[in-house]
Amino acid sequence: MPRRILSEARCEQCFLRREYCYCAEIPRLELKTRVSLIMHWTEFKATTNTGRWVRLALPNSETRLRGEKDRLVDLNGLWDETRQPLFLFPQENSPVLGTIQYDRPVTLIVPDGTWRQAAKVWRREPILRAVPCVRLPEGLPSRYRLRRAPQPHCLSTLEAIARALGILEGKAIETALLRVFD
Repeated sequence: MPRRILSEARCEQCFLRREYCYCAEIPRLELKTRVSLIMHWTEFKATTNTGRWVRLALPNSETRLRGEKDRLVDLNGLWDETRQPLFLFPQENSPVLGTIQYDRPVTLIVPDGTWRQAAKVWRREPILRAVPCVRLPEGLPSRYRLRRAPQPHCLSTLEAIARALGILEGKAIETALLRVFD
């Protein structure tokens, strides 16, 4: 089948074939918390990527691509002094999200890619080393079955963000995002 026909048969937002697209079913959630995905470029059009659903559900979110050859990711303006930046990744010795109170709205910075790609983001981007790293509390295992996780506690991007927003914004937000995932 010619490439042109394939691309026309796919949704421009989720890249799924039109008959499987459910973009119209995704709720639009207005939050105080801002979510910034630092997505590996190979994930951008991957139909198994769950970060795109977050972008569609949260109008106050953004995606910045990294890992492109000869092109640095632009992290300027990722947050400002009116917001508390937090990097969501299970680093050793990082505090559990929700155990520390913040006096300003949060910008949740989340790496999006394979586990190997995501682990490199905080280490390779100097501006992010100044951002406090937080992890999620222990919880149920991932329900994601399209990719294999390296450890039982590992979650897909959408599941991790849903749980984090459940802590920061309330359980109703977590439930709404997990409904998209399901």
